[in-house]
Amino acid sequence: MNRVQIISDKNQRSLKIKSVIQKKINQNKVKRSNITIVIGGDGFMLQTLKKNRKSKKFFYGINSGSYGFLMNKFSSKNVISNLHKARMITISPLEMSVKNNKNQTKKHIAINEVSILRQSRQAASLSIYHGSKQVIKKLVSDGVLVSTPAGSTAYNLSVHGPILSLNSKRLSISPISPFRPRRWKGKIVSDKSKINIRNLNPKKRPISAVADNIEVRNAKNIIVKTNQKIKFNLLYDRNRSLQKKIQIEQLRKETF
Repeated sequence: MNRVQIISDKNQRSLKIKSVIQKKINQNKVKRSNITIVIGGDGFMLQTLKKNRKSKKFFYGINSGSYGFLMNKFSSKNVISNLHKARMITISPLEMSVKNNKNQTKKHIAINEVSILRQSRQAASLSIYHGSKQVIKKLVSDGVLVSTPAGSTAYNLSVHGPILSLNSKRLSISPISPFRPRRWKGKIVSDKSKINIRNLNPKKRPISAVADNIEVRNAKNIIVKTNQKIKFNLLYDRNRSLQKKIQIEQLRKETF
């Protein structure tokens, strides 16, 4: 039985790394079993995880793209020892349930965030509930994000949302370019929360709901919650854990 599976995107660098790792595995015994090595960028990792949502495998990402926040750095010399020493974290995705203007319901999962975005030149007009409590009666904006801790340094950070620790057990609700109320900064809620986002004017102000990269257009009502039944087991090098990457982002000073 092959204890280690290697998959990659079609990028030439990814294919070269895949070839190197395959030779290393053929020459060395890998002590850990049920591992899938994913070579590519963050997008390819998200795609792979979603395809394997029912799997109990361990996923070890190797970056061959530009940023690779969810990935490990490739080391030809240490790849086998890094696999042996890697530490596991377990994350659960968001589940997005969308009712569109035809009253059809569509469900998708998101590992980083669910984005509610205006679909036309008109700003979105939204009402947001956290459980039975109203978070905001009317938000006029380009949209709103619901982000996981793993996704809090992605799109969420770009809209000035808070960075969440992996063990915070929280979700972030962050507005995108709010017009009214202009100074609303969003809200941090429990990851056990059910968040309900309603389009107050679907005919005049259509919106899209996007789970990572999967879009549902003409959304009327969106429910977002953590799907605790799905568990993704991710492996990270000891000196470069996902939590450490999040901490680095919190302290990062950008130059222009």
